[in-house]
Amino acid sequence: MNIFVGSLPFSIEEADLRESFEAYGAVDSVKIITDKFTGRSKGFGFVEMPNDSEAQKAIDELNGATVQGRAIVVNKSEPKPEGERRSFNNNRGGDRGGYGNNRGGNDRGGNRGGY
Repeated sequence: MNIFVGSLPFSIEEADLRESFEAYGAVDSVKIITDKFTGRSKGFGFVEMPNDSEAQKAIDELNGATVQGRAIVVNKSEPKPEGERRSFNNNRGGDRGGYGNNRGGNDRGGNRGGY
């Protein structure tokens, strides 16, 4: 089972998170999500446990537990439905305020506020 773990302290290491979950059973993988530019933790991650009953016990007992002074959120990770995923590469404007739709034209009047 894939488990979402949120509200993590930014200083927690993957090994510490693994240790917390291994108290309930085998852990296949642990991943704390980090910012791709700074490398800093985003405060959430995922734990994969092969045994669903052990994973559910970990969820039940760790949800709301205090880790390094923070109450963490632990629940079953559900994949996002396909319709909710957004790709900005294919959007070409859409919900982004029309960016990319004005391809040229006169910058000195009319459509650009009359500079």
